[in-house]
Amino acid sequence: MLHVDPNLAATSAPPPFTVGTVLTETRLDSWLALGLVLAAGVYLYGVHRLRLRGDRWPIARTVFFLGPGLGGIALVTVSGLHAYDTALLSVHMIQHMVLSMVAPIFLALGAPMTLALRTLPAWPRKRLLTIVHSRLARIYSFPLVAFAIFVVNPFVLYFSDLYRFTLEHAWAHELVHAHFIMTGCVFFWPLLGLDPLPGRWPYPARALLMLLSVPFHTVLGLTIMQSSTLFGGDWYPSLNLGWVDPWADQVVAGGILWAGGEFVSVTMLAVLVVQWVRQSEREARRVDRELDRQEARQRAADAAPA
Repeated sequence: MLHVDPNLAATSAPPPFTVGTVLTETRLDSWLALGLVLAAGVYLYGVHRLRLRGDRWPIARTVFFLGPGLGGIALVTVSGLHAYDTALLSVHMIQHMVLSMVAPIFLALGAPMTLALRTLPAWPRKRLLTIVHSRLARIYSFPLVAFAIFVVNPFVLYFSDLYRFTLEHAWAHELVHAHFIMTGCVFFWPLLGLDPLPGRWPYPARALLMLLSVPFHTVLGLTIMQSSTLFGGDWYPSLNLGWVDPWADQVVAGGILWAGGEFVSVTMLAVLVVQWVRQSEREARRVDRELDRQEARQRAADAAPA
């Protein structure tokens, strides 16, 4: 990750942002890259164990978890984008969108908790269930609490001195990345995830909450675009990047947050509606089967000799 000392901006400034530099600046030696590889390996091992004992695991779940899920995180943190995340606010906003919205959604659709419960030995499985059903997990996974965290956090970050602090300290910037992922998971997992979670709301309430989240990124994006001050104070001008205007880049960053947030929110609202319809169809089939069984028992009882 690039962290530029304003006094050395002329000698340490990154090259102009291009597709080529994104490819050449890729790093595979970070703790995050190691974590992604380990997460992928553990998930695939779980799938392998299921297949060894003859159980089926949907291919789509594996694709979602490894592709847009872990792959999305890698795309914005391990690829060359990392070299610009403290030099361009627009790149940081791309990271924000992927880490807090895109990747958590597909991680949830990968159902890793269900996979763990089906493959872990008895004691670890019991411990995992204890954590999932703990009071702390219930509080943070409660949809209204998760929604408040999801909405408030970006405003606290960008409209305070905290954002400048994360630009100046590499560990804080990395912590923000992890926080984005956790915040997105806490919000989307109870709404769209396939794992068994306590206190999950019915689909109409989930759809309403998802709908309420749509204007959030619009407001935040427009506020950034129309701001009369630069985010991070004089950080970006002090880099003296002759190939980019910090003010113009801030407008682009707000536009990314606005357009990207609306697209993802509306798309996920559609996914939630599809899940709702499928669940209703499954419930209707279950009721039909039960009615058929009751009818069969009644016919058998009527046909029995008195």
